Amino acid sequence: MNPITLAQADAIADRTLQKGREMKFHPLTVAILDAGGTLKVLKRSDGSSLLRPDIAIGKAWAVLGMGFGGRELARRAEKMPAFFIAMNTMSSGRMVPLPGGALIRDDSGAIIGSIGVTGDTSDNDEICLVDGVESQGLKVDTGDQR
Repeated sequence: MNPITLAQADAIADRTLQKGREMKFHPLTVAILDAGGTLKVLKRSDGSSLLRPDIAIGKAWAVLGMGFGGRELARRAEKMPAFFIAMNTMSSGRMVPLPGGALIRDDSGAIIGSIGVTGDTSDNDEICLVDGVESQGLKVDTGDQR
């Protein structure tokens, strides 16, 4: 497994923000973590609100911490709210279990990082991150089979 590179993460973030502009979505914020959970890239569109970096990092951190995409996290949080309240407490409030967070995988399926996007609806955030990750020839795991 090769870790996500700074060049890949930077290109993914740029493409994700570009897709949001093309779609005329609200200003987006993108966070990309490496497989160890360290922030690799954080980019905010002009006009992105104050809490957006924390939300984007929380989406990326949650999927990486649990090992599956944001859509699956959201489904499980709905079915097991007490578990996710406990997980959020154990993680010092770092988990944001919503669509708009996804694992980034290499060709072999190994997790090389994660991405969190926020600023518009979760569905629209996800549209942008999928485009960004796939633009680099990597696989994106949103928690749904596509």
